[in-house]
Amino acid sequence: MRIRWPRRVSAQVLAVQLTITVGVMVLATGLFLAPLSSEIDNQAMHKALSIAQATAADPGLARDLQNTEPSPRGPVQETAERIRRATGALYVVVLDRRGVRWSHTNADRIGDHVSTDPKAALSGQQVMQIDVGTLGRSARAKVPLRDDDGKIVGAVSVGIGYGSVRDQLLATLPRLLLYAGMALAVGVLAAIAVSRSLHRRTHGVAFADISALLDEREAMLHGIREGVVAFDREGRIRLINDEARRLLGVGADAAGHTLEETLPAGRTTEVLAGRADGADLLTVSGGRVLIANRMPTKDGGAVATLRDRTELELLGRELNSTRGLLDALRAQDHEHANRLHTLLGLLELGLHQRAAEFIAGLTDTHRASAEQISERVRDPLLSALLVGKAAIVAERGVSLRVSPQTLLSERVVDPRDLVTVLGNLIDNALDAVASHPRPDSFVEVELRAEGTTAVLRVSDNGPGVPPEMREQIFAQGWSTKLPAPGPLSTTPPPRGRGIGLALVRRLAERYGGMARVTARAGGGAVFTVILPEALDPDGAPDPAPEPDPSPTPTDGGHADNTPIQQLTAAGESR
Repeated sequence: MRIRWPRRVSAQVLAVQLTITVGVMVLATGLFLAPLSSEIDNQAMHKALSIAQATAADPGLARDLQNTEPSPRGPVQETAERIRRATGALYVVVLDRRGVRWSHTNADRIGDHVSTDPKAALSGQQVMQIDVGTLGRSARAKVPLRDDDGKIVGAVSVGIGYGSVRDQLLATLPRLLLYAGMALAVGVLAAIAVSRSLHRRTHGVAFADISALLDEREAMLHGIREGVVAFDREGRIRLINDEARRLLGVGADAAGHTLEETLPAGRTTEVLAGRADGADLLTVSGGRVLIANRMPTKDGGAVATLRDRTELELLGRELNSTRGLLDALRAQDHEHANRLHTLLGLLELGLHQRAAEFIAGLTDTHRASAEQISERVRDPLLSALLVGKAAIVAERGVSLRVSPQTLLSERVVDPRDLVTVLGNLIDNALDAVASHPRPDSFVEVELRAEGTTAVLRVSDNGPGVPPEMREQIFAQGWSTKLPAPGPLSTTPPPRGRGIGLALVRRLAERYGGMARVTARAGGGAVFTVILPEALDPDGAPDPAPEPDPSPTPTDGGHADNTPIQQLTAAGESR
């Protein structure tokens, strides 16, 4: 008759649990019985040691040993026999340093040498062993006997009869088997209860159905383009899909670890751990702008989802830059109209020579300024960024300066990263000085090469950054973009703000460099970004910078006139 394996999950679990329970109980009983004899032997030896120590602790015993002779009726024999009868020991033997017995269960053996070597006890050691002596096999212990001065004058040997040890083992078996049977019965009842509960929870589905559901879940989790991270109640990661590992930059071994063990400290960890409240929270991880949401589960855990918003953020920044350029072009168009009106007036007045000089001056000024920028910043993307930012800065009534120390060749490894860093720093400085308008507001840019390291420095004469906030402003969610003139804001910015400086620091750290902010002499802030290995070592070396013809700086090391200021003249005269 063929036995069929049950198909339902609950029935299979019941069969497996019953088999495991019976097997475990049989194995546990066998494993318990195997060392039980050794454990009982050990208990008997410790009991013998305790009796021997208590006997040797009697100060009168050592004095009697020194002041009397061995005798069946001597005080040593009487004391040893009294202790033997009181403790139920097989024997209590007291011997002197020669190994001669002063007490024994058999009085005829008093005065004879002991049958086992007493050297260990007489040398000050305590001995426990199972051995065979004149009274048969016993669990015995030997301890040194000391006088009042601590000098060893003999030893005490105590034995526990091995027959009582064996009887103790046999007496233990019925109770052990009874407990094993009770445990087996409880295990069977528990298996039946678990099987019934599982039957209700799984609705009688088969393992094949569960396997198909798991396959579908895995395909869905690893196929969607949204990061999913599941946590248990202790905060350990129990599930993370491929997209989440890509966005967070973690390996496949992240499961089973806490967020603190997997990710560096920062806003991303705070958001995923649930220590930042809100929906659609912005965070930056590995140079990526992410949107994070966290939903708690009934078991005390949580599920967090991540969406990559890097491309949208970059597009938004490009759109903002485009709008800024449009505003600058609109201002230049207005200025261009003013110049045409001026030119028309000169022609109508018959001042043709003045008109020609006016046009030539404007043309030469713009051409000279752009050429000088391109000579110092030879990468086309970076020089174009500076020219474009000059128009935007001028539109807001601020002067953009290029430091005389600026010199950067075309050997930039990835100009886009430098454009991101420089653009964010200029925008940040512009917002700072524009929030506190003054006639001499300026933003100064310095780019230079130190071997293969690119050094970018942007300074301004705005309100500056307080020392206690010089690290916070680089964290995701913090912004120096002020809504109105006043002290630097310490509240989280609106959505979409607080990303620029975080991206700058992440880019610098990705290069192995750093980003920091310090105070500028005379007021304001200086942002410095160092990007190691950002320049191509095989490129042409930078020529030495030519002396700057502009006037000597008078405000903390910043030049008052540099070529790019001439580009902003039109905007400043509006």
